[in-house]
Amino acid sequence: MYFNYTSIWRPIKSRKKPQTLHPPIRANTNPPSPWAKSDTEKTNVFARHLTKVYKPHNAMPDPEITRKLTSRPPSSETLQPFTTGELQGVVKHLHPHKAPGLDQITTLMIRKLPQGGIKAILHLLNTITRLGYWPRSLKRARVIMILKPGKDPTDVTSYRPISLLPVLSKILEKLLLSRITKELPPQTRIPSHQFGFRKGHSTIQQCHWLTDTILKAFEERKYCPAVFLDISQAFDKVWHPGLLLKIKQTLPYKYFTLLQSSLQHRYLEVSYKNAISPPILMQSGVPQGSILGPFLYTLYTADIPITTKTTLSTYTDDTAITTTHLNPTVTSRYLQAHLQKIELWTRKWRLKINETKSAHITFTLRKDSCPPLHINQTIILQTDMVKYLGLHFDKRLTWREHVTKTRKQLDLKTRELLWLIGKRSPLSLTNKLLIYKTVLKPIWTYGLALWGCAASSNLAKIQR
Repeated sequence: MYFNYTSIWRPIKSRKKPQTLHPPIRANTNPPSPWAKSDTEKTNVFARHLTKVYKPHNAMPDPEITRKLTSRPPSSETLQPFTTGELQGVVKHLHPHKAPGLDQITTLMIRKLPQGGIKAILHLLNTITRLGYWPRSLKRARVIMILKPGKDPTDVTSYRPISLLPVLSKILEKLLLSRITKELPPQTRIPSHQFGFRKGHSTIQQCHWLTDTILKAFEERKYCPAVFLDISQAFDKVWHPGLLLKIKQTLPYKYFTLLQSSLQHRYLEVSYKNAISPPILMQSGVPQGSILGPFLYTLYTADIPITTKTTLSTYTDDTAITTTHLNPTVTSRYLQAHLQKIELWTRKWRLKINETKSAHITFTLRKDSCPPLHINQTIILQTDMVKYLGLHFDKRLTWREHVTKTRKQLDLKTRELLWLIGKRSPLSLTNKLLIYKTVLKPIWTYGLALWGCAASSNLAKIQR
């Protein structure tokens, strides 16, 4: 059975889901700032907010890093020109419905170009790589602010910036990333503890690894404390000189000049309805919405300290540190030593850990817990349950909290569809049944399966 989209869309065309209102916003609540009501005022408030976001925690120059960046190797090979086959392979896989950047060039336009147009683009991209200069027109992004779910619509911090880059810039980034991937082995580009941005790895593998570690500790009657660190605005606060140094030390020098030009003089323009803000200089952070952004962040954080007594695992900026031992005091000593190294590392590379949002939990079947830990002279909050990558881990690993919250979310999603399948819906009974079988039934089945998995996990622990 399949959807008849025409028969569904026509009856509800004049009865769409109620749209979200656009109330006035303000930058500060304490002390309260003036309300921004017009589109232009809102755009300026968003622009001033992003100016603070894309600014490093510490803008003071580092003489040692500056000296290393200005030094040049005696000889370096040049980047080989891209071929027509490489460009056509990238163009072929462009998403046809992606929103364009400020130049209003869509991916569909690029895909419909004749062979002469493809050759002209190839000549342009090869000229950029030969000169090592990323044009400013390809670095200007259009930013749209999207309200985060469940957040206050009057607070400027409740909005997430979505950056729309020019299509030609994305094509060049894909070509560069493909070259880097072929030239460097995976262990050089991505450390083993990073589960994000890796082929064949996802949040499932990361959560499975953590669950397996905890269950092994339960079997051996050990303590398994874990620290979950929250890095404040990790992608937005990447220090550009530090990132360029790591690019220079890790990648072949032929990529350094081009990537340096890509990071410098990058501007954003906030677009809200019919208003556009003045350009905003991006003084820190990896390019949001770009192809190279995740790779550059992984490169920047690849040298985060690790120890032999603890296990570090990261998924993008979500960091978890675990260890196991029969003595709870020993486990805390291991974790505290590791946290001290990370504290020094974040201070050197100008990242900031949010101590209030970080969590410390002791996974154990015993009654007592491990001694408290601290970072940046602040004690990390000890808790009996922590949410990590969408899963709620409790200290006994019963999954009770996760099942309860997930079922509430499923019920909420079901209620959100009542305007479409309720008694007052203009849809026919056939279309309502189609929505039930394709949307609601899988949701409810997932909820029951989730409850069954939690029950079987608890039964397995009881049998041990």
